[in-house]
Amino acid sequence: MLCPKMITIEIDHRSGFCNGVVHAIKKAEREMASAPEGELLYCLGDIVHNKNEVDRLESMGLATINYEQFDALRGKRVLIRAHGEPPAVYQAARERGITIVDATCPVVLQLQKRIRKYYQEGAAQHTQIVIFGKRGHAEVNGLVGQTNGEAIVIQEPEEIEQLDFSRPISLISQTTMSLETFGEIVEKIKQRMHPGVAFTFADTICRQVALRIPHIQEFALCHDRIFFIAGKKSSNGKVLFEKCRSTNPQTFFLDSPEELTPDMLPSGEDESIGICGATSTPRWQMEALAKHLQQLLPNSQIR
Repeated sequence: MLCPKMITIEIDHRSGFCNGVVHAIKKAEREMASAPEGELLYCLGDIVHNKNEVDRLESMGLATINYEQFDALRGKRVLIRAHGEPPAVYQAARERGITIVDATCPVVLQLQKRIRKYYQEGAAQHTQIVIFGKRGHAEVNGLVGQTNGEAIVIQEPEEIEQLDFSRPISLISQTTMSLETFGEIVEKIKQRMHPGVAFTFADTICRQVALRIPHIQEFALCHDRIFFIAGKKSSNGKVLFEKCRSTNPQTFFLDSPEELTPDMLPSGEDESIGICGATSTPRWQMEALAKHLQQLLPNSQIR
C-alpha cells in the first residue's frame, strides 16, 4: 500500500516584526484605544513598511502624514515610529503644542544617546562622527540630527576615502546594517589612521535583525519552495528576500497572499513549502498566506 503524498507548509518562527516594531504598534494601539471617539493619532511616516499593516492601523484611527503635513499641525497627537526622529522634530512639536507619543525603538534610543555623547565629547578635538548606514533612511536622519547635521554617512567601505585620517574618528552603525561590512570598514579605517590619532567605534547593530540572515538562509535550504512576504518599501525585506533567493532559487516575493499566481505553485505532490518575511511583516499576514496556500493545495498541511 502506497502512503499518500503530502505538501507541507511551514511558517518561519523567527520571521516577522522585530521588538522595536512590536513596541511601536502596541503603543499606537493603546493610544487609539484610549482616545476620544473620532480623534486621530497621527504618525510621522509609515509606522512600518507594510501596506497591509498600515491599512489595518489606519482603520483603527491612525493617520499617516509626511513632514510637510506635520508642519501644518497644531495641538494634535503625533506618534514617532520605531526609527526615531532628530531633535528638531521634538522642538517643532513643543512650539506648536503637539503631544509626542514616542515609540522610538529602545535600541535606537540608546544609539541616539551614544552618538550625541560622541559628538559632544569630541567637539574640542574636531572628531569626525561617522555613521555606517543608508543615506536618507529615517533612522540615519535621526542620528545625524544628534550631531547638528555634521555626521558623515557612509554606505560602502570605499567611501572612507572622504575621511581625514589625521583627525580623530568615532564610528557607529545604523542598527540594521551588515555585521560583516561594518567589520570590514573598521579594519580599513584602522589601517589608514595616522599614528597616535584616536579611532573609536561601537558595534551598534541590532543582533535580532542581523542574525536573521544566516537563519533565513538555513530556513530556505530546508524547503523546496519559499514564499517571502513583505511590503515593497521594506529595505530589510529586499535584503532578506535576496538572501533567500540566492540560497533557494525557488523563492517568490509577495506583498500579499492575493499576489500568489498559479505558476508559483508546486506541480508535484510531495514538496516542502516555507513561508518567511521581513522584520516589517506581521505574523497574521504569514498565517493568512499559509491558509490561502492550504485552500489552493488540497493535499497540503500546515505544520
